[in-house]
Amino acid sequence: MDAGRRAAVDSATDTGADGGADSGTGALPSSRADGAAAERAARGLKAVLVGYRQLAFDVAAVAVAALDVWLRVIPEAEPYNYVLSVIAVVAVALRRQFPFLVVLVTVPGFLAGWAQLAAMIALGTLARRRLLALPTVVGAVLVWLSRFFVWPVEEFLAQEWKSHVHNAIYGCIVAGMPIAIALLAHAREQLSARIAELAASRERERVLHAHAVRADERARLAREMHDVVSHQVSLIAMQAGALRVVAADPNAKQVAGTIRALSTRTLDELRQLVSVLRTTSGDDAPQPRIEDLPQLVATSAVPASLTVRGPVGRAPAPVSGAVYRTVQEALTNVRKHAHGAAAAVLVDAEGDRVRVEVRNERPDPCPSQRPEPALPGGGHGLVGLRERAVLLDGEFHAGPTDDGGFLVRVALPLAR
Repeated sequence: MDAGRRAAVDSATDTGADGGADSGTGALPSSRADGAAAERAARGLKAVLVGYRQLAFDVAAVAVAALDVWLRVIPEAEPYNYVLSVIAVVAVALRRQFPFLVVLVTVPGFLAGWAQLAAMIALGTLARRRLLALPTVVGAVLVWLSRFFVWPVEEFLAQEWKSHVHNAIYGCIVAGMPIAIALLAHAREQLSARIAELAASRERERVLHAHAVRADERARLAREMHDVVSHQVSLIAMQAGALRVVAADPNAKQVAGTIRALSTRTLDELRQLVSVLRTTSGDDAPQPRIEDLPQLVATSAVPASLTVRGPVGRAPAPVSGAVYRTVQEALTNVRKHAHGAAAAVLVDAEGDRVRVEVRNERPDPCPSQRPEPALPGGGHGLVGLRERAVLLDGEFHAGPTDDGGFLVRVALPLAR
């Protein structure tokens, strides 16, 4: 059910139109816009933190690779050993952009130099990006050969078979460890994604369950409204029609006709409300608009004037319905709490906003007629107007005026 139909049920309120009760003035900020801005700021902060974390990891990787080379330097080594090792260490900084190429660059530094950790880090990054694809297998074979083969060739040929077996075993460890860590990180990422998907699925299931419960409650409420309220209002309309027929006093006939007309219109709106409650969405039923305000003011039993300015016809349906319900609720409060006071209704569409004002004068402190009994109210009318204004990104104000009257003002955006 939309906000306009809900306000039709909750429109009675005890918040005095004559300023006798606390009205809770103040403008309402756009909570939805604030939430979107906060979400964008959170995403931006997360992206910045991810960038800094990757930079820290890159610096740490280069530092560890450089330390590994520095601790294993042999003074009597050839110049090319130093050059290949330095190139391998520097290439680690580019492993995210060119993972396979960096593996190829670090292998000579590992084979003829001391860049073992540089090659392992590059191989781990390649396996993290490509998993067990062909480039990863080729990189693993090259890293294994770099650990198994001993440079120069004369030293490799001079070793015993036990040393070759030992180097082959450690070559498997050196080449397999980065791949294993990369696959473990990938499995952890997949598991986190599955857990997040499961949580989202449970949230969708909870929402669907809540919708089902709400639909059952709406159907029950529709049945009760149809059985109780419609019956009572129908009796009022029938009694008013009978009174209009048999009454001899012209004033009594007029009052009976007014009661019957109001009862008939109430029944029509109640039928629409029940049909809305019986559906899953409240957007299918026709809703009152700004164009219906003249009829509302004319039949409100309040001496009110209506002024409409600007292109109000371009207001979206939710905004137009909210304007109608605002005027309806304000006139109801005038009739209940300031009986006999004149009211002025202003609807002004200017720029990208439409402004609604309902202002009533101070009620006559010495009425000539016998005061009518107070009408029952639930205290939800102005609360409903405030909630509707928040939902439409608008502003709401209600409070007493300096001359003893009461003012209800709502400003709503035209762009939806």
